[in-house]
Amino acid sequence: MHNVKLPNHTRSSPAATPMAFARSIVAAYRQHDISPEAALRLAQITPLQLEKEDGRITARQMEVLSGTAMQELDDEGLGAFTRRLPWGSYGMLARASISSPNLGVALKRWCRHHALLTSDIELKLTTSDDSACIAVDEHLDLKAARNFCLMHVLRNIHGLACWYIASRIPLQGARFPFEAPPHAYAYQHMFPGALRFDAAQAEIRFDARYLALPLRRDEKALTHMLQRALPLTVLQYRRDRMLVQQVRQALGNPAVASHNAETLAAALNMSPRSLHRQLQEEGASLQQLKDEVRFERAKDLLLRTTKPIKQVAASSGFRNEKSFIRAFHTWAHTSPAEFRKSA
Repeated sequence: MHNVKLPNHTRSSPAATPMAFARSIVAAYRQHDISPEAALRLAQITPLQLEKEDGRITARQMEVLSGTAMQELDDEGLGAFTRRLPWGSYGMLARASISSPNLGVALKRWCRHHALLTSDIELKLTTSDDSACIAVDEHLDLKAARNFCLMHVLRNIHGLACWYIASRIPLQGARFPFEAPPHAYAYQHMFPGALRFDAAQAEIRFDARYLALPLRRDEKALTHMLQRALPLTVLQYRRDRMLVQQVRQALGNPAVASHNAETLAAALNMSPRSLHRQLQEEGASLQQLKDEVRFERAKDLLLRTTKPIKQVAASSGFRNEKSFIRAFHTWAHTSPAEFRKSA
């Protein structure tokens, strides 16, 4: 394999990926008795940089090193499993799932077919209440490759899930069955949300409603993606196709309805700026959604209860009866009292 230069934007981009990940890949080379020298040179990582405990590399350097290693070792598992996962294994899993009617079916197929590649670990997709969980059961000791392997597998399937539906899938939480490493900051970046170490098993959790979303990719898109699949492990989709529903659900909670954008954004693990921008991309606004939720709650209270208008106003998030009546007339073109009578 000939040497190439990394693009200028790569060399100037922030170095945020822990060097520990690069050392895990180098360990896979040594396990296979192959020199990592060419791969390190291609990724522009010097031996001195490699040994720095607190060293960091760019996402592009990590992509180059990972991709080169998987091809040179012919092992997409990077030495983690008792047998190699030949180059193209994960692409085969994606092809076997691309025809699925929705994300839930696609992920179940991916997990089931992964067991055909190796029996060392087993991935399972389960749902409980409103939460979906992808967990990793370890059937054999992964030894030194364990931490990197568990992180890589979960990051891979999360990235693929986002790509399948062309949407950001915010995590409700991630857990890992080992103590927090010195580079725990990287896990917080890769798995934003509630992060826990020393857990019983490795897993990620997210809103189960994403499982019902249809896939937005086809074979042609898959072929194109596989030419540079590794960025999926670092790409954060901006658009969230469930965001509007999640905001409505949060606002439907009386304890949250009066909260500002900062509080609501924090509950959704994003910045207020991202919240406003993503809602705008979906053709909505926070104020619009607040009004819709208030209107629905007000109609429900007017129809199901005999509460006085003043109490309905307060329960719907209004400070006084007058402002409620004015807003209700704008929404329904009638007063709350008339609406109740005509029902």
